[in-house]
Amino acid sequence: MSTRILAISGSLRRESHNSLLLRLAQEQAPDGVDVVIWDGLADVPAYNEDHEVDPGPAVIALRTAIVDADALLIATPEYNFGVPGALKNALDWASRPYGASALSGIPASVMGASPSSFAASQSRGDLRRALALSGASVDEETIGFRSERLTTERAAVVAEVTDVVRALAGRIGVPV
Repeated sequence: MSTRILAISGSLRRESHNSLLLRLAQEQAPDGVDVVIWDGLADVPAYNEDHEVDPGPAVIALRTAIVDADALLIATPEYNFGVPGALKNALDWASRPYGASALSGIPASVMGASPSSFAASQSRGDLRRALALSGASVDEETIGFRSERLTTERAAVVAEVTDVVRALAGRIGVPV
């Protein structure tokens, strides 16, 4: 049985650089590790505490995907120096109801790409804090890419993404 890393892109854009990072992670995963990209972010409704008990199929699918995974890898862009609303909303759903967070104890890593020289640093930091507060075991380090590097320094980006996936796999006991 393979180890499963659930990968979530914080971008809904079809040609997203962050989704590309996750596809690279999928391609570079070590033997015995499946990186599964979850593509249901756009379907998750706005968080509403009134619906925690019966949140609907998109939220149930999100929570189930997280609980069924051995680890979590998130790639996030940065919008107005923060985590994209759809991604933050999904984490709010995953962390509820209080005391029953699907994120509790899951090893997680964060990376991100943005066109600015900040390389999504604010959103990566915010995301790391939100995951930790929700009970995830988050890497101390996050990795950021200026979007142009995905074409101008492709080999270096692939190597860095490979390192992230291998480190996360190692945290869940996969020999790398």
